[in-house]
Amino acid sequence: MTRASPWWARDVYADRKPFLKARAAIAAATRRFFAAEGFAEVETAALQLSGGNETHLSAFATELIGSGGERSRLYLHTSPEFSCKKLLAAGEERIFTLARVFRNRERSALHHPEFTMLEWYRAEAPTLRLMEDCAGLLASAARAAGATDFAWMGRVCDPFEEPQIISVCEAFATHASIDLESLLDDRDGLARAAARDGIRVVEDDGWSDLFSKIMSEKIEPMLGRERPTILTDYPLSEAALARANADDPRFADRFELYVCGVEFANGFAELTDAAEQRRRFEAQMQEKRRIYGETYPIDEDFLAALAEMPPACGVALGFDRLVMLATGAARIEQVLWTPVAERGTAL
Repeated sequence: MTRASPWWARDVYADRKPFLKARAAIAAATRRFFAAEGFAEVETAALQLSGGNETHLSAFATELIGSGGERSRLYLHTSPEFSCKKLLAAGEERIFTLARVFRNRERSALHHPEFTMLEWYRAEAPTLRLMEDCAGLLASAARAAGATDFAWMGRVCDPFEEPQIISVCEAFATHASIDLESLLDDRDGLARAAARDGIRVVEDDGWSDLFSKIMSEKIEPMLGRERPTILTDYPLSEAALARANADDPRFADRFELYVCGVEFANGFAELTDAAEQRRRFEAQMQEKRRIYGETYPIDEDFLAALAEMPPACGVALGFDRLVMLATGAARIEQVLWTPVAERGTAL
């Protein structure tokens, strides 16, 4: 077996250097963008009491040893979200962070166990305002990288074009010929629709599993072609931390940004009902136990802060993916200064 070259080998590093220079330029442009909008840059602790309470997030666990030898379990955060919302409860109104975050069970051309999350929040603002932020950031990144378009897997997108905004139900109808609204409470009906479209369905697939399969196989590859796409109005079951839509509580005030078929950002109006958030977390952890045989504790301090938090909207954007598509990189490791090595994998 040929040993993979380490990322610091001079020839490997020389190939990656142009991507890294562009990364630095995009990071600087991002900071200028938020400074012009009156945001404060914050730094959030990586060590947290909970690994997060969404079903499919897998955290890295560690152990805190106190000065007296007492031991307690902590987790490397999968997102800076809980900490940012506590800062909103403390009185901050516009904040952003370029946070190093950690997710287990995730590695692919677009995924890395340690990556950078750009997350920002606006108190007392509608989700439409954050959609405008997303469009502005795409253009800012393109200018910083000297790019006229974004590209991935043969798909091309103009980052300077105004995003197309469509609902999840519209996307299902257009790209999968599925009337999702009529199947919101019908697992078997959604399973039949998925099977009809050639999607593999297994007996223990729940409604959310089927939704995710259809999204990944039929919907997402079609989004963000030629111009960015913003997908809105997710079913409430697919938005664990988002507020229900005021006009139709079956859906959440949540959106996602897609470029070249790649999910870039997840944004929503924040749920501030602590009791409802607890109920959702408990349901998510029951599902996590069923699928993975494990759960994470609920951060009671977060729920206490949530009750004090003002109305707000927030977005989490994969910064490394932004750099990838702005520079034409084929793998996420190419845009990371010091990627986490994997045995047998060339960097």
